[in-house]
Amino acid sequence: MFKIVEKTYFSPKVVRLVVEAPEVAKARRAGHFVIVRTGEGGERIPLTIADADIDAGTITLVVQAVGLSTEKICALNVDDSLTDLVGPLGRATDVGLRDGTVVCCGGGVGVAPLLPIIKAFKDAGNRVVSVLAARNRDLIILEDEVREYSDEVVIMTDDGSYGRKGLVTAGVEEVLNREHVAEVVAIGPPVMMKFVALLTKKYDVPTVCSLNTIMVDGTGMCGACRVNVGGKMRFVCVDGPEFDAHQVDFDEMIMRMRAYDAPKNNAK
Repeated sequence: MFKIVEKTYFSPKVVRLVVEAPEVAKARRAGHFVIVRTGEGGERIPLTIADADIDAGTITLVVQAVGLSTEKICALNVDDSLTDLVGPLGRATDVGLRDGTVVCCGGGVGVAPLLPIIKAFKDAGNRVVSVLAARNRDLIILEDEVREYSDEVVIMTDDGSYGRKGLVTAGVEEVLNREHVAEVVAIGPPVMMKFVALLTKKYDVPTVCSLNTIMVDGTGMCGACRVNVGGKMRFVCVDGPEFDAHQVDFDEMIMRMRAYDAPKNNAK
C-alpha cells in the first residue's frame, strides 16, 4: 500500500496527491511515470511524476477525474492508500545544455509532468521560457512552481480571463519570432501537441512531446499504447513517453484513443 500524506485541490476535478513511495522517489528522473491502481480489480492508470522528495520518501502526482477510475483516485484522502504503484517507468527526458532557449509549453494538467522537465533544463543551465495554457484562469495550475524555475512565463487562456487571450501556439510563436529557440517541449492534450508540432516544424525547431495514451501493463507486452512515430510502431510505455513531435502521427493516435470513449446515449 502507498499512503497519501497530502492532498490539495487545483479545481473540483484536479487534485495533487503526495504519496509515500521512497524507492520510486530515489530512482525517478524528469519524464518518468508510474502506473497506479486503487481497489482490487481497479484499472491501471499511468501518471507522470510531477515531483519527488527523496528525504521524505514521497512523490507527487496530479490527477484529473475524467472517468470512474480517476474519480476513485481523486476521492482518496490523506491516510488512504493506493493499492498499487509501479515505477518509475519509461525513458527519462534527455536534458542537457542547449544552444539557445528552451520553450516548455503545457496545456491544462499537462503542466504537472512539464514541471520536472522545466526544473531539469534550468538546472542544466538553460534559458527556459514556459508557456502555460488553459481554457480559463481557474484551470492554470502550478504557476508559482513554474515561475520559480523559468526565466519567463507566458500565460494564455482561451477566454482571456488571465494572461493573454489565445491558444498556446500564439504564445510559443511569439517566442520563436523574437529569439533563437533550440528546442520546444510540449505536454498537454493530443490536439494541442499536434498544433504545436505543426507550428514548430514550420520554424524548423526540434520539438519533443510527452504522450499519455491508454496503457495496461506498462511493459510493452499488451500493445495498447502503440503509436506511429516516423512510420514505425512504438510503445509509449517503454519507448517513450517522449518522442520527436514532428514524427508522431497525432491523427492516428487521437482516433485510437477515441475508440476507448464511452458510447454516447442517443436515446430521446
